This record gives sequence, structure tokens and C-alpha cells, in this order.
Amino acid sequence: MKKNYSRMMEDQIELLVKEGLKPGLLIHVCCAPCSSSVIEVLEKYFSIGLYFYNPNIYPEEEHDRRFSELKKFLADAGHSEKIELFYEKYTPMEFAGCVQGLENEPERGRRCHSCYGLRLSKTAQKAKEKGFEYFTTTLTVSPHKNADIINSIGEELSTVYEVKFLNSDFKKKNGFKRTVELSGEYDLYRQDYCGCEFSMKSEQKE
Repeated sequence: MKKNYSRMMEDQIELLVKEGLKPGLLIHVCCAPCSSSVIEVLEKYFSIGLYFYNPNIYPEEEHDRRFSELKKFLADAGHSEKIELFYEKYTPMEFAGCVQGLENEPERGRRCHSCYGLRLSKTAQKAKEKGFEYFTTTLTVSPHKNADIINSIGEELSTVYEVKFLNSDFKKKNGFKRTVELSGEYDLYRQDYCGCEFSMKSEQKE
């Protein structure tokens, strides 16, 4: 039976509310638009930290632009004083090593799954290092991302690093639509490709 990750998240939040808890949650973020609606959903229930680790983004100028736009959004939306932002330096060779041998895989295939694993693994490590009780990612807000794969990876890493993973499918309940609305409200730059060189080429072909 297909798992309802959105419902699983709601059940976990409901339990936390009943117990009067507001635990720390480190969210892997890829850009300002995707972060916008996810923060809106979770900020009431968790003490949030954001982790910008995206060695897949190409070229470096695009990577830096997305990070700058994220910082701008956090400031404009009044999140900067409440939410700590962790930045990982740009290391494209980590991504290259992660997807070596998968360069010719189709978009959304095994190459992407390996990339999810790289970024989520680093997020779980950072969450444990900084004392966060949970970790998750904004990646599931995209209609182009496979929530089943992302959540499966997160659950596995939760066991490895002994940090709880918050299941999600943020695109549900109009989550993706809300990113579009908030992007308009805050005049956010919305990129037209996922981030890596392969996704850029794929978009250019279409």
C-alpha cells in the first residue's frame, strides 16, 4: 500500500502538540521558493534550523544566487531572527563523485536518487552535530520529485544517524501552489531547472 507521507507528518505533529513539545528540526533547503511554504507549515510546531547544502547546483553563480535569494526571503518575511541558517560551502566535486557512472541516467532516475541521498545524509549528520531532534527536506514540495524515494532515504538515514526523520509530501494540500503565491508576494527568483548541469540540459532539450 502506498504511504501517505503528508498524513504521517500530520500525525507526528498532532502527537507533539498533545505532548506540548516543540522539538528542534533541521530542514535541508534548496532555494527560497521551496522553503517559503515549508517554513509556513512547520514554524508553529518546531524550532527550525535551515541547512543550505547543494553541491549539485550548477553553475556556481546559480548556487550563490539561490543562497542570496534565500537570505533575502528570510529577512523580508521576518524569519531571520527566529530561524538559524547553516551554510555549507560549494563543493561540486562531492556531487560529481556521488553521481559518477550515472551521468547518462534519465532525469528523476537513479542519478537524482543518489543526489537526494548525498544531501539528506549530510543534513542528518548536521542535525546530530547541532543537537536537532529531527531532520527533513524541502525537496518533496516539488511536483517533479519522488516523495516515496526521498522519504525512504530519510527513514534509512534516521536509523544510521539516530536522528528522527520527519516524513513529508509538502506538495500536497496545495503546498506547491503556495510556493508560487509566496514567490509572487516576496518577488522571489524562481529557477527554471532543478539545479544540476544534467537538469539544465534536460530543460533546454524540451
